[in-house]
Amino acid sequence: MPSPSSPCAAPASVLAAVPPGRLLSVNVGRARSADRAGFEGAFAEGLGSGIDKRPADGSVAVAAPGPKGTGGSGLAGDAVVNRRHHGGDDQAVYAFAREDLDVWERELGRPLPGGSFGENLTTSGLDVNGARIGERWRIGTDLLLEVSAPRIPCRVFADWLGETGWMKRFTQAAAPGAYLRVIEPGEIRAGDPVAVVHRPGHEVTISFAFRALTTERTLLPRLLAAGQALPSEMREKALAFGEGRKSAAGGLGGGQERKEGFEVAPPATNVPV
Repeated sequence: MPSPSSPCAAPASVLAAVPPGRLLSVNVGRARSADRAGFEGAFAEGLGSGIDKRPADGSVAVAAPGPKGTGGSGLAGDAVVNRRHHGGDDQAVYAFAREDLDVWERELGRPLPGGSFGENLTTSGLDVNGARIGERWRIGTDLLLEVSAPRIPCRVFADWLGETGWMKRFTQAAAPGAYLRVIEPGEIRAGDPVAVVHRPGHEVTISFAFRALTTERTLLPRLLAAGQALPSEMREKALAFGEGRKSAAGGLGGGQERKEGFEVAPPATNVPV
């Protein structure tokens, strides 16, 4: 992965011009299920989840949780129930911008306090969806995070909000928020500054990667520009799609060029990346 001083990274002068954001809240959740009294949202009967995040009082320790399948959340006290699809080092922390929550508040006509989308970090003044894969954020004095992947909507998210057609609406917005991995552990709390200390020179933003994984799959090969910062599952999807295109082109015979629109992208899945 390029260091901040490499030609592929944004110059320090550019990063210095980027005003720091801040944490409005640090949100954690315990495992809950639909049959427990007081559970909110139109949640599927008997389905457990840690998506119900609430702002924490005081500081929260953050560290790498371990590989997907065994590792959960990077935040101490934060539950991840389905570790097959959620959690692990590449999904250690989930950030969502308060500015985007405000947009959804107006559209849905309901209050959305910090943590409503299951995010661990509710940020202000930070372009979360414009962040690039491999971009690094310094939060507070010790914690260093690296942007790793977009959040893909799933059934749990839809059931939790209880909004008709939610997965389609969220997908069309292409503003999914960002998963981050932990590079250096530390403690954080509401009010901490968030500074972008490394920004790669490629084009693969969170929004771009989300569109490639969902509605515009012809973009998948371009995800490889993110290099070693790209999670292995996303890399495999990009490589497989590229190989599929080569095979399809070869099947036309004689080096014939494919006409624009020949390839039809398959429908998006709702399995978290």
